[in-house]
Amino acid sequence: MIKAIFFDIDGTLVSFKTHNVPESTIKAIRSAKEAGCLIFISTGRPVQLIDNIRSIESLIDGYVTTNGANCFSGDTVLVKRTIPVQDVEKMWDFSGKMGFSAMFIGKKNIYVANKDEKMSIIVGNLLNLPDMQDCDGPHEMSGDEIFQISPVVNTRQEEEIMPFLPGCSSCRWSPVFMDVIPKGTDKAKGIEAVASHFGFGIEECMAFGDGGNDISMLKAVGAGIAMGNSAEDVKAAADYVTSSVDEDGIYNGLRHYGII
Repeated sequence: MIKAIFFDIDGTLVSFKTHNVPESTIKAIRSAKEAGCLIFISTGRPVQLIDNIRSIESLIDGYVTTNGANCFSGDTVLVKRTIPVQDVEKMWDFSGKMGFSAMFIGKKNIYVANKDEKMSIIVGNLLNLPDMQDCDGPHEMSGDEIFQISPVVNTRQEEEIMPFLPGCSSCRWSPVFMDVIPKGTDKAKGIEAVASHFGFGIEECMAFGDGGNDISMLKAVGAGIAMGNSAEDVKAAADYVTSSVDEDGIYNGLRHYGII
């Protein structure tokens, strides 16, 4: 029996075309909640940038954010894993030497290194957020805890950089940038922590996702559902492939499993 449902945000709950949660998704999640399911978010976004799901905010019981590095329900912190300071400094150095922009996600603030046009396009067009200011140096992050770094690099650059960050692992939900997170962190482990806190097993969970960073949770839960707009490797990891986010994918997936 499914007791909890975890939803990715971008490309799953929120359309890349409209930057909104479809009306059919809002109704479906409300119906799932009324049927007794707990509702959770599982996203690569940090909590500061979760500003596009206000239409369902009142239905949410907890959050897995920054790909599992920061998880909470209400005021209760369930997971808090941070990137080692030396790895943060190395990534800052790589940004300057290799000439790419990077976003450093802290508990207190978000810092952007070497901001360029690519970063502005990602922030504005993909994430639908206001532009961010450049950071003067890693000293501005002193005293903050860094959950995630999102550098605008291709896969070749990723392979070149990651061996120098021993305390980190990487994942992607876009070909344009990667997410660097504390080693041993992913969405599946975040969901495990949430499930343990609420007293049920991960096999009693359902998850919806569309990106490469969703593969771990789709494989781990009892019912992993890939959106129709997912890449092929994401679909291959899922138990079921529903329609796309713009074609009532959440509604159809929940109907398929008899949740609503």
